[in-house]
Amino acid sequence: MSDIEIRDNRAGGLLEALDGDEVVGRIEYFVLESPARALVPVHTIVEPAHEGKGIAGSLARELYAIAAREDIVVAPLCPYVVKWAERHPQEAPAVQPELLRAAMDWLDAHPGRF
Repeated sequence: MSDIEIRDNRAGGLLEALDGDEVVGRIEYFVLESPARALVPVHTIVEPAHEGKGIAGSLARELYAIAAREDIVVAPLCPYVVKWAERHPQEAPAVQPELLRAAMDWLDAHPGRF
């Protein structure tokens, strides 16, 4: 894991894990603006050759760190990030149910996005 760099590609809606120039994992997300600003992870993907190296967990941890630095919340729809947050409540504050509903509504309104 020490050679992995994590890069936020906000314009592309990707938090990427790079091993050199190769993207070996990513969280696909969007930014919800209303009713509150939130990062909404939808999918976590790690390339098969890189599974089991802690990349997905590092991506989830960095997503929550970004949200903390920006003073916004994470409203996880990605099953992996939901489970990671349950295991790391000290790093992943709980989110209000209405914000999760708003995130799901946004996703339903943008079916081709993910």
